[in-house]
Formats: sequence, structure tokens, C-alpha cells
Amino acid sequence: MGLLPDTEYFQVKKNGLSQFQNMSAYLGGSCFQTIIDNPVTAYRQMVQQFAKDLKGNAVDPKIASQEAKAIFYKAPVSASLSGLGPRLVGVGFKRVPKFGILLGLSYLLGEDGEVGAAAAMGASIGSAPFINPIRMIEKQQRAFFKETGAIKPISEIVREAAAKNFTPLFRGTVPLIGHSLASALLGLVGQPKLQKWVKEEVGAKTQLSGFVTGLIASSVVSPIYVFVTNPLSRLEVIMQTSKIDGKAIGVIEACKEVANDSKKFGLRGVFRGQGIGIAKAILSLTMFHQGRIWLGDAFKEYNIKNGDFVPAEEK
Repeated sequence: MGLLPDTEYFQVKKNGLSQFQNMSAYLGGSCFQTIIDNPVTAYRQMVQQFAKDLKGNAVDPKIASQEAKAIFYKAPVSASLSGLGPRLVGVGFKRVPKFGILLGLSYLLGEDGEVGAAAAMGASIGSAPFINPIRMIEKQQRAFFKETGAIKPISEIVREAAAKNFTPLFRGTVPLIGHSLASALLGLVGQPKLQKWVKEEVGAKTQLSGFVTGLIASSVVSPIYVFVTNPLSRLEVIMQTSKIDGKAIGVIEACKEVANDSKKFGLRGVFRGQGIGIAKAILSLTMFHQGRIWLGDAFKEYNIKNGDFVPAEEK
């Protein structure tokens, strides 16, 4: 295939892409999504994190939302960019293992890059140890914005973690596996299939673009995804925003905190950040898949021009 070695990994498959190109499209889509949705990601974490005040007392969700907005009004650029560095680095550290396992399993299972439920489940469990440290660093950067007015330097986070043999970087791994599984099943498996159906059933009759059909599919999947993952996201935030050099918060303790929140504020306490979470999910899913599709189409066009792939309608 052109200048690349003629190995199995670089050979074009029946879907018009090689495994290498498919992986590159997934990583490119992930970078695109990460840059676009970072401000919303930062805001959502703060809404969930400010569930307690500095004295440890539960705070009404409306007040938590106001405090998060106040930080963005005061330092819009710093707040919007907080955690972006670790997240972009994480595209390599997090996404290469996740997408590598995901796409690798899909090819081994004979899916030829069309991701199925079995591959999604394997990727969610297998990639968790690689993903969690990056998510921990990302959340620690924003964790003390309210007290200091600035993001926490990565070097300081790593130094504090090193003093405890880096074990704090794996806080929140259990809820992350559940979160990652829901994300893979609904976002990586469900959304593309739904978008394909929307494109066939709606797009063909209305001439809607691929971007619009993707937006429709994401809008349908996102509320389900957020309903499933929002409580898990809360657990992650509780476990990963406590001080690294302090006492760690375990899964059971985090669950008790969410339960106490629900006793005081009802479902509003359990689903803090639900509204912004749905908006984030729609934006993230759409941007990820649109970036992935754009790159995939570009690679496919390259393969056609090079004579490495002949579309079925031209055979």
C-alpha cells in the first residue's frame, strides 16, 4: 500500500481501510472531539465537584452551578483550557490502548473494523489501567480552582503521586470501567449503527448531510448514555478530586456520599450535571464520529486513487 510496508496491519480490507488507517481515523476524531468539548467537560466537572463546600457540607445543585459559572466568568480562558493538555496527551496514552484493543478484537472476531459489543466490552476492561491515570491528572488540575484560582501544575500532581508510589493515579478505576463500557457500547457501537439507519431512512429522503444525521443519532443516544453514566461520573469525580497527599475515598464511601446527596436534594443530587452532560455527550459524540468519518473518507479516497481499493459498485 504505497510507501508503507506490505504487512497485514497496513493492508486495505474490504471496508476500504487498513487497520492502521482505521486506528488513525479514530485517534484523529478523538483529538478533534477533545479540543472542541474541553470547556464543557471542565464546567461539568466543577458542577459535580462543587456538590460540597470547602467545609464538606452538601450544597444545593443550583448553588454549585452558580459557583462553576463564577469561575468561568472570572477566568474564562484558564477554566476552558484546564485539563486540555493531559487530555490531548491522553489521546495517545488512553485512546491507543482503548482503540487498539477495540479495533484489534473487532478484526479478530471477523468484524473487519465494524465494532461490536464483545470488542467494546474487552476494550473497556483492558484499557482502564491506561486511561485512569490520565483522567486522575486531568481532574486534579481543576480540583482546586475555587481555592487557588489557577490550574494545578502537572509536575506537582505527579510529584505528589510519586510520594505514594503512584497508587493515587488509579483512584476511580472501578467506576471508570463501568463508564467506559457504557461509552463504548452506546457511543462507539450504538451511535454509528443508529447514524447509518438515520442516513438510510431519513437522509435519503431529505438529503440531510452526514453531519446532520450524525447529530440526530447523537441526540438520540446521548440522553440514554448520560442517564447511565452520570452517577458513575459522580463517583469518579468524588474519588479523583480529593487531595492526593490526603486520605483516599473508596468506592463505598463515594456511593454513600451520593446517597446522602440524594437524601437531601432528591434526584437533583444524584444527577448533578445531567443537563450539561447531555449537551456534552451530543457535542462529543458528533465531533468524534464526524472527525473519524472525515479522516476515514480521506483515507478511502487515497486508497481508491492508489488502486488499493475498488468500491463494490465499480466492480
